[in-house]
Amino acid sequence: MSDQVVRLPLPTDGPLEPPAEWERLRSRCPVAHATLPSGDEAIYLTRYDHVKGMLSDPRFVRPTAADNAARVAPEGVGGAAATGSTLSLPDRGEPHQRWRRRVGRYFTAKRMAALRPGMARLAGELIDTMVEQGAPADLRASLGFPLPVYVICDLLGVPAADRDRFSHWSDAFLSVTRYTAEEIQSAHEDFVAYMSAHIDAKRAAPADDILSMLIREGETEGGGLSDDELVATGMGLLVAGHETTANMIGKMVSMLLGERARWEKLLADPAVVRTAVEESLRFDTNLGFGLRRYVSEDIEIDGQAVPAGSTVVCSMPAANRDEQAFTGADDMDLSRSPNPHLTFGAGAHSCLGQALARTELQVVLETLLTRLPTLRLAVPVGELRKTEGLLVGGLREVPVAW
Repeated sequence: MSDQVVRLPLPTDGPLEPPAEWERLRSRCPVAHATLPSGDEAIYLTRYDHVKGMLSDPRFVRPTAADNAARVAPEGVGGAAATGSTLSLPDRGEPHQRWRRRVGRYFTAKRMAALRPGMARLAGELIDTMVEQGAPADLRASLGFPLPVYVICDLLGVPAADRDRFSHWSDAFLSVTRYTAEEIQSAHEDFVAYMSAHIDAKRAAPADDILSMLIREGETEGGGLSDDELVATGMGLLVAGHETTANMIGKMVSMLLGERARWEKLLADPAVVRTAVEESLRFDTNLGFGLRRYVSEDIEIDGQAVPAGSTVVCSMPAANRDEQAFTGADDMDLSRSPNPHLTFGAGAHSCLGQALARTELQVVLETLLTRLPTLRLAVPVGELRKTEGLLVGGLREVPVAW
């Protein structure tokens, strides 16, 4: 482990470019010291085998306030995702796995496939509206944001008309430096009050949505989720169900349009859409600087001693560019298969909604290729602007024309 300390997030030469530092770290200093935006120090991992091993190892746990782990956000600032708040949800061991089993049954690939026709209709309607309003247009605002919002709102039974409020609450939830402590606290209180009232309404008049079904399960089978757990589940799913996918839609389209040959390849062979989505997920460098994990006992990584109580940050996008795991890792190969990328994590805490995200990304790409084959970026790639101050990465807007 080198004495040199890198500062996160690492700088890049462009909104879609990887940090130049990744290659040096993977080859010379795979177990590095890093300074987080808070000023606290952590260990930073960039190799595929180290990151995958850490995400799958039960000795690496999600940090909570009680763990005294290195903080992501500066003192007094940071949303629930940045501070490690569990929002009344079990995050370790068998209680966490029981929660995942209960909620995860509603996010299977089979269930998501059943939603696909509705998603395709919605994507078509959003694209039609964008075209009617004329070019240039912001693909993120016209399609990337509303589609996953409408889908997750429908799944949770919350009104999509409140989407602007959800967007603000989500940003506050994921804030690292964007909002003040007072703004985050206010947003959190409003979000909790909104979801609590929604749970009460679902208990009084259940419908055909995930939260109603979780409530029914608890009443008929016993041992269901408590009210606090239902509220936390609704909040967590609402944030995760639209924020990251909305960002990924914009980044995926930008990567594919940034080099015209990629878009032309998809137009010539639409069967490549599924592998192209997976490769976009792997190739994305603007994901966020990594996931925090707390070390519960003394361990070794790459022969380096890592004492209990350390905080480790694993960079999934850096691992996804590891030449030891992916031949031609810095090339975007739309036909790449297999593609064991780590964008959705690994192990017990892998992304619960990955089947939903994959389906939405595939539907968006299929619909755009069919409806707007002449789609192009309306600005040079280098002029795209990155989202700042949040735990997740994205683009502020994606200007397009056709």
